[in-house]
Amino acid sequence: MQTVKDLIGIKESDTGLSPPSQWDLVADKQMMSEEAPLQVARCTKIIAGEGENGEGGEGGGAGNAMGGGGLGGGGMNSANAAGNKYVINVKQIAKFVVGLGDKVAPTDIEEGMRVGVDRAKYSIQIPLPPKIDPTVSLMTVEDKPDVTYEDVGGAKDAMEKLREVLETPLLHPERFVALGIDPPKGVLLYGPPGTGKTLSARAVANRTDACFIRVIGSELVQKYVGEGARMVRELFTMARSKRACIVFFDEIDAIGGARTGADENGSDNEVQRTMLQIVTELDGFDSRGNIKVLMATNRPDTLDPALLRPGRLDRKVEFGLPDLEGRGHILKIHSKRMNCDRDIRFELIARLCPNTTGAELHSVCTEAGMFSIRARRKSVSEKDFLDSVNKVVKGYKKFSSTPKYMVYN
Repeated sequence: MQTVKDLIGIKESDTGLSPPSQWDLVADKQMMSEEAPLQVARCTKIIAGEGENGEGGEGGGAGNAMGGGGLGGGGMNSANAAGNKYVINVKQIAKFVVGLGDKVAPTDIEEGMRVGVDRAKYSIQIPLPPKIDPTVSLMTVEDKPDVTYEDVGGAKDAMEKLREVLETPLLHPERFVALGIDPPKGVLLYGPPGTGKTLSARAVANRTDACFIRVIGSELVQKYVGEGARMVRELFTMARSKRACIVFFDEIDAIGGARTGADENGSDNEVQRTMLQIVTELDGFDSRGNIKVLMATNRPDTLDPALLRPGRLDRKVEFGLPDLEGRGHILKIHSKRMNCDRDIRFELIARLCPNTTGAELHSVCTEAGMFSIRARRKSVSEKDFLDSVNKVVKGYKKFSSTPKYMVYN
């Protein structure tokens, strides 16, 4: 029989379960009996222990005062008599003063966190992670981006300013403590599209080993009232759970526009509530620890003054168009992984691309590869780059240059 199964295989089940011959029902029933169902509660306060006699009287008194004296006393056992007591709030039931279970250490429980409690005695059994909206947790989160400083070109001065604000407080916080000053809370990156604002933020996150969360401004504009502000609160809650985190708001002008009194219909009220929630988080009512906030826009003139004032966005960093040396560096970065000829003069190609951004130079390298593929060659020549410059820089100029961005040229 085993030989037949090896030759023709075993028919797969439609349910995706393992074959019944591999089921261990006895072990499953034992596991179900050992793991009792728990109820979700929130620890609102921790009462410090004062000894066996004093603690027992205090716990019983607090339990009676909250209407759960019997349950509060039941949650206390001899193992936890000399330890701390915990005030928990079970939603839609009551508040109780309880102790810890046998498998929980006192250091695992903090005020304000969600816990799993026993349904009979309401004693704390396990700590639970914070409840975060799935739409927030599904935002772009990179534990350590793969972008380094060598991958960023044409923004040398801007990168130095950005590293002063982000890298130094995260890696050397003792320097600010010695001087008695607080590190900047937020940074605004502004400049034309494609100049490396997002790339620079990811490079700093890689250097500091910080978690990188990228939020598009339009993602915070929701249909229902209060949804955008709630997402901002849960976003910062998720950021606080990380050891170090950089929150990057891209296209912040989608929700951070200046407030005017001309809108009588109230269609922009929800957008303004979302912006005010971000302002509240930046004000520091809650300690953010090793959380740094970056915002990027290509229209800084449209942002609300309340968002731009010092104390919220302390540093404004401009990402302008790269110079001749920066354009040559960007071309070398993008062509590093390409199969190119050795005699390509990238400095000459950079001279032929005046007033171009890093994104346009990336397009030049991509189009050069397309010319090589069209000619059925295995390497990219200098002529391919020259043809690509004529197509991208000169042919697409009417699309990439507008009066709004001519001030940066």
